[in-house]
Amino acid sequence: MKRILLFLVFTIFIARVFAQADGLETLKKQYTSAVSYKEKVSALEQLAARYTTINFDSALYYTQKGLQLSLKEKDSVYTGMLKRSAGVAYYFKGQYDSAANYYYQSVSLLEHTNAKSGLALTYNEIAKLFRKTRNLDKALDYYNKSMDIYQQLKDSSGISMILNESGVVYEYMGQFEKAIDHYNGSLSIASGKKDSVGIGYALSFIGGAYTQLKKFDLASKYLNDCIEIRKRSKDSFTLALSYSDLGFMENEAGQLAASRQHFINSNEIASKMNYPELLSNNLKMMADLEEKSGNYKQSLQYYQQHFQLKDSLFSLARTKQIEELSAKYETAQKEKRIQEQQFELSKKNYWIIGGTILFALIILLSYSLYRRNQLKQEARLQSEILRQQDFATKAILEAEEKERQRIAKDLHDGVGQMMSAAKLNLSAIENEIPFKDDMQKEAMLRIIKLVDDSCKEVRAVSHNMMPNALLKAGLASAIREFINQIDQKIIKVNLHSEGLSERLDSNTETVLYRVIQECVNNVIKHAGAAQLDISLIKDEDGISATVEDNGKGFDTSDSLKKNGLGLKNIQARVEYLKGTVDFDSSPGKGTLVAIHVPLHNA
Repeated sequence: MKRILLFLVFTIFIARVFAQADGLETLKKQYTSAVSYKEKVSALEQLAARYTTINFDSALYYTQKGLQLSLKEKDSVYTGMLKRSAGVAYYFKGQYDSAANYYYQSVSLLEHTNAKSGLALTYNEIAKLFRKTRNLDKALDYYNKSMDIYQQLKDSSGISMILNESGVVYEYMGQFEKAIDHYNGSLSIASGKKDSVGIGYALSFIGGAYTQLKKFDLASKYLNDCIEIRKRSKDSFTLALSYSDLGFMENEAGQLAASRQHFINSNEIASKMNYPELLSNNLKMMADLEEKSGNYKQSLQYYQQHFQLKDSLFSLARTKQIEELSAKYETAQKEKRIQEQQFELSKKNYWIIGGTILFALIILLSYSLYRRNQLKQEARLQSEILRQQDFATKAILEAEEKERQRIAKDLHDGVGQMMSAAKLNLSAIENEIPFKDDMQKEAMLRIIKLVDDSCKEVRAVSHNMMPNALLKAGLASAIREFINQIDQKIIKVNLHSEGLSERLDSNTETVLYRVIQECVNNVIKHAGAAQLDISLIKDEDGISATVEDNGKGFDTSDSLKKNGLGLKNIQARVEYLKGTVDFDSSPGKGTLVAIHVPLHNA
């Protein structure tokens, strides 16, 4: 896990260096100076992709700007690529559900285009997401899809990437030999291209896998070969990682002295580079090493340094930013003092005060404009997220209702009619068959009654899934018809409705009907109540509904009961209507469910 974590950290570090070296400012200038759609959307897509491993909010900002253009032009290719970039940003933010949403939108767009390379990248990102959530079979499915495309395109770099990525999945599955086969395949491709960076990665992965297998001699060979390559390339950062990997392997092998030295070597490079994440990880492992050696005092010191360094990571970044701003300010002040010395002594104070006020006003104005723009972007992004969530919720509810209607229709028109036909045929046969005695005739009558009862049950289930009263007469009538079917000997149900003479929006009626139906079913199944009161009132403020029983109630502080599937289903449906739902209950005192839906959403 340590090796994979450091690999991901290194990936982000390299991406940042690459993005800066390749000129983010140049891309921004290209965007602002571009005239044609293709030039603008291309620059925005590249900016979004570069920022996915640098600044997630910036990535989402450029993604949204790009999507505004590509959607307007109905450009499926760029829309698919931009949605993938949005998914990557949400992935690194830890919002995996949003990431998956954007990834699948990207796939649906790119699968119908000739942008195979872009589709392969999206498959790779989906595979990473499943790998993150440990759905390893799904991860391999998408890695295989990506690999098929790269093989069709004869893209050796893409093939090498997928071999390494999928190898990690096999490590998670404990299939280390298979993982090593993948890493060796990547090594072969990198060697053929004389790609020293790729060779180093493959050797590092192989060495790490052999460490997991406790084959320390092989692990040592590959890790040392990796170190030699990285020494020749003078790549200090990856060399520090390799020293750390080797130290970890030697610690596992019980070679404590050698392990200690390699961690020291790694720390020397990390200290020079001012790379606190690697220092922090190394200190944690060195503390473990010293504990094994019996040096408990030194182990404690390393643990303390590890936690201090870990806690200081944020402040280090802030300190660096403050130092840069301070340097810029001091330079400006020196230049200002040199200019002020050229003026007459009598005007010196005037210029100092005026310059200071002007400088402060510029800072305030700049900050104000920056914050205003930032808030606008955040508001637009949040609005789009809410719109997508509403759209997804509506689609789920509509699909659920359509499925209910389909099942109800199939039961009524299919099974119901067949059962009715069976009853008619049995009744006809009854009149034609000569029975030997009354027992045979009674048996036939029981069979006909069973078929008749089955017909009634099918009609009742069909009606319960999609009542005609809801379609024809409205919410109040449908609920009254529903409670009339309840056996009053089991529980006495009272219904009061007011202000519902006019029909509501069909979607609102359906959702409220399902919510009240769920509440009533919960009371019958779990409350042990003798009486149930239902109230439906529509006024200027909206629609209010209460469902109150005198049952055994429950403890609302019990998260397992409050967050049960039934109550969560009720909350989700009411929230879809932008309404609120409150549960008031305690053991032995019954339960009150209070629902309110605003009128403008009704």
